[in-house]
Amino acid sequence: MQTPRDSILRGFFMTFAPMKSGAPIGIFDSGIGGLTVARAVRNLMPEEDIIYFGDTAHLPYGDKSTAAIQAYSVKIADFLLQQQCKVILIACNSASAAAFELVREYVGQRTKVFNVIDPVVDYLREHFNDATIGLIGTKQTVNSGVYAQKVAALPNAITLKSLATPLLVPMIEEGFFENKISHDIIGEYLSRDELANIQALILGCTHYPLIKNEIRDYYQGKVEVIDSAETVAATLRGFLSYHQMEKKSGAATSRFFVSDYTRGFEHATKLFFGDMLSLEKYKLWE
Repeated sequence: MQTPRDSILRGFFMTFAPMKSGAPIGIFDSGIGGLTVARAVRNLMPEEDIIYFGDTAHLPYGDKSTAAIQAYSVKIADFLLQQQCKVILIACNSASAAAFELVREYVGQRTKVFNVIDPVVDYLREHFNDATIGLIGTKQTVNSGVYAQKVAALPNAITLKSLATPLLVPMIEEGFFENKISHDIIGEYLSRDELANIQALILGCTHYPLIKNEIRDYYQGKVEVIDSAETVAATLRGFLSYHQMEKKSGAATSRFFVSDYTRGFEHATKLFFGDMLSLEKYKLWE
């Protein structure tokens, strides 16, 4: 009997040219959250070309089913492979939790796939022992249990406290941060018993770096705020350096594709990357 996984994978396999150091880095997310990762990659590796895909037609991923997220993610990975991307970075915690293994299976040996969860877990292993760590994220990310499973497998005696914070993504998407509304919502979530007595807090959604300063202000420097965007960018740079896949010469370029045009996404890309850009629309399904 054919499984949903078989159905998604069937018909997608194609042959592509080997990875080249001058090829672009492919990054995707459902919307603006992944732009925090793209910005971190640009800051650490200003010479690298970036192709970003924002699946704005289906945002947010945090309240979608696992099967839907998997279908979207494999289709986007196929698009990025067609663009000859040397690596693919799933810049979304919900998609990393729901679709990473499937995307990696689909991509096979054609390129390397990164998610935004494993680098954070590696960071915990390297920097914490016998500690209580908090996690905030979408319902999809928290309910998947992927962080809990990976942290439980560490030898560091780390206790993970998780809290789904579903109002934060729409709040950020609507531009409500650094104001009374965002302060009240953030304070309401962070004051809950589920996050009591933590030494660090994982921002388990790539939207959340946009409110990182407000979260830091709430904790008044007493809790380390772990930014997955910065952590995964550092991991990616290390991988490219080790495998001698860094771009050697030429000016960096950035291309931004969306599955549906939104003015909010265009505004966000210009805030992060400057005014000299344009969005290219690509329909995942015709």
